[in-house]
Amino acid sequence: MITLFCNANRPACIPHRQIHSDRLPGSRFWPVGTVQTLIFLLLGLSASGIKAADRPNVVWILSEDNSKHYLQLFDPAGTATPNIAAMAKEGVLFQRAFSNAPVCSVARTTLLTGCYAPRIGTQYHRRSKLAAMPTDVQMFPAYLRSAGYYTTNNRKEDYNAVKADNVWDDSSRKASWKNRPSTETPFFHMQTFVQSHEGSLHFSRQKMESEPTNHAPNKVTLAPYHPDTKTLRYTHARYLDRIQDIDQLVGDVIQQLEADGVLEETFVFYFGDHGGVLPRSKGYPYEAGLHVPLVVRVPEKFKDLSPLPRSSQTDGFVEFVDFGPTVLDLAGVEIPSGVDGIPFMGSQTTSAELEQRNEAFGYADRFDEKYDMIRTLRIGDWKYIRNYESFLPAGLQNNYRYRMLAYQEWRSQYRQGTLNPKQQQFYQAKPLEGLYNLQTDPHEINNLAQDPQYQERLVAMRTRLQERMQAMPDLSLIPESQLVAEGLDNPVQYGQKMKKRIAKYLQTVDLCLLPIDQAVPELRRALSSSDPLERMWAWTACCCIADQVSELESLAHKQSTQDPHRLTRIRATQFLAILGKTDPRPAIYKELASTKSTVEALEILNTAVYIQDHLTPGLKIDPEQLQFSFDVDPKGEVARRVLYFSN
Repeated sequence: MITLFCNANRPACIPHRQIHSDRLPGSRFWPVGTVQTLIFLLLGLSASGIKAADRPNVVWILSEDNSKHYLQLFDPAGTATPNIAAMAKEGVLFQRAFSNAPVCSVARTTLLTGCYAPRIGTQYHRRSKLAAMPTDVQMFPAYLRSAGYYTTNNRKEDYNAVKADNVWDDSSRKASWKNRPSTETPFFHMQTFVQSHEGSLHFSRQKMESEPTNHAPNKVTLAPYHPDTKTLRYTHARYLDRIQDIDQLVGDVIQQLEADGVLEETFVFYFGDHGGVLPRSKGYPYEAGLHVPLVVRVPEKFKDLSPLPRSSQTDGFVEFVDFGPTVLDLAGVEIPSGVDGIPFMGSQTTSAELEQRNEAFGYADRFDEKYDMIRTLRIGDWKYIRNYESFLPAGLQNNYRYRMLAYQEWRSQYRQGTLNPKQQQFYQAKPLEGLYNLQTDPHEINNLAQDPQYQERLVAMRTRLQERMQAMPDLSLIPESQLVAEGLDNPVQYGQKMKKRIAKYLQTVDLCLLPIDQAVPELRRALSSSDPLERMWAWTACCCIADQVSELESLAHKQSTQDPHRLTRIRATQFLAILGKTDPRPAIYKELASTKSTVEALEILNTAVYIQDHLTPGLKIDPEQLQFSFDVDPKGEVARRVLYFSN
């Protein structure tokens, strides 16, 4: 559907698509189908005659790896950020802004595409293979360029999808709006500051002892899941120092825009590129990993494009899928029909509509060499977390993460048995489902999923999540190794082809949520399926409730050796190991030696780390037994796992 709108500060009647109310059930998707040829013809005719003064500029300022919890503007435990606070006084503060993923490559790909990563095959960090972009979507700066904008990125990209040549005019350390061909040219600029990155906390014990922090460690407010130690307090204080560094850099950008005479023609967004970065944040889809700070400074000249007045704030939910469509709408550029996001500023958004938004979807899959599959749904102040591999602890080894002294100390204290129950959770098996009241439990440590008085809410949120995943469909129900081999040349088409099967796999892995007398016969049926992935997900469900389905042991012995599908054999072996009925190492060594897929090897190695570190104390993986039929990339994820076993 196309509508023409006019605005006093824009050229007359630029075509724009209305927000549709007939999206797919259980999703925020736009209907498939577009009139892009007409759009680009119209834009092409008008863009050459449009001056910068007719359309707003947009600048994104991103700080790496920080959630909203470190800014006093959003959280009393945070630090003062006067420059960002000044932006809020001249714009809109978004109390509920969310990255859809708690790690950079997945989050940034979501930002640039406006699409949920599990729908378009970009959900794994780091990518094993770049996914082709959907055929009906480009990375959104390409649409701005077609409409006459100068687009720049300084400088981090880190995308999991193939970037076309038409996305950026310049993406480099020198990229700046200052380099645009004319002051008449409107611009979009994306600026990333790395000073708050996780790596800033990879300091040595010696540095910790010799470098004092500006913030007093004894005054920081620790999360209740963190042990109260000198290391955690110093790490937290050091990170608050980094946030103040970020604030100064944000102020510098505002000053540059003002000095260039374009500040009051420019929407300036400040936000974190996802959450982080103390332990249990970056890489984990808790609020500390997903809930980001967002402030948008609204220029006086274009204040009518903001649904809210300057110096206001909103509790309306916005997600990273919405950011690109928002920029396109501010620029008067047609939003492609294939994106999942909805603008939260511009001609299509009213204050009433924005305030009514109350839902955010999150995903966490592989982070470097560490696999998991978690989906989250937040509705208002309630958070639902579905852990599809609940037997895996959140604190499973990730080499990069455990460079941080705070991580190392936390795990050491767990192994020594000195932590309280809340502090132990990170290193224990996860619950199948988590239900959290964020108003009373902002740190997500008191799971209400088993509380009888909340069962109606639990079932409603579970059902809503299932609907959304099926509507996509969610490609993580296909093992990454198979997705890389079969689907990444056209992930959206592949997902539609596999949609019914993906729905079946989701139903299968969710069998572990049924009462056990209903689950067992259904699991037996799924384990006898001719579809290997249905059998694999059935064993995954069994691993989550192993003690309750021990009667399936004999079938597991059979399928662990005779099933024709390698990952099904591994899941059956893992089930037996959880029951304590087998030494899984010979099977692991055998399957690693026979696979020709580096991705499949990585999936198997994840099981090996889980078994060694968390399942069977004293059972060690012998690195000498890790043989591969392919050349191991010394800088790749498989090498990281081998290195861990060798240390």
